[in-house]
Formats: sequence, structure tokens, C-alpha cells
Amino acid sequence: MKATVDGKTVAESADIVEVGGYAYFPRASVKMAWLRKTPKNESDLECPHGVQFYDVVVDGKVHERAAWNYEAPLPKMKRVTDRFGFWEDVEVG
Repeated sequence: MKATVDGKTVAESADIVEVGGYAYFPRASVKMAWLRKTPKNESDLECPHGVQFYDVVVDGKVHERAAWNYEAPLPKMKRVTDRFGFWEDVEVG
């Protein structure tokens, strides 16, 4: 499975965990140099799993808060530890 933005692959792996309609990629398969940690907003701080959003930056174009991971997932989300989900401008398929 791939996660692409602007025709470029930001993550690719056959080791995908699907939860809640989202595909989570292992950290090792993500081009971390393209992710920029965003400040947490009030909603992020309320997330029980410790969500951290990232902008995806490709060739200088910023796709705001298009990736995320959980820093402290509770038991029901442990399967996505050290994995990233994508949405908005990022195509996953």
C-alpha cells in the first residue's frame, strides 16, 4: 500500500494495520524528512491516545496536518504504536 501526495510517495509498505477506516504505516516506511511536527491544538490535547499531527511538506508545498501518529495509545489502539496515518491531501491505496 502507498501514501502519495502530489504524485510522490511519502510511505509504502505491505505491513499495514487498518483501524477505524484508516491505514497505518510503520514508521520505518515513512519518509520522515517530509513530515514536520505541528503544535498541538485543544482537540489534540484532549485525545486520550496522545495524538501528534504533522504537516507533509513535498517540494516546498505544505499539506497541513495531513499525517498523524499516537504517542501514547491506549490498549484499544496499541496496534498502531509507531505507525502513521494519512488523510486530507494524501492519497492512500
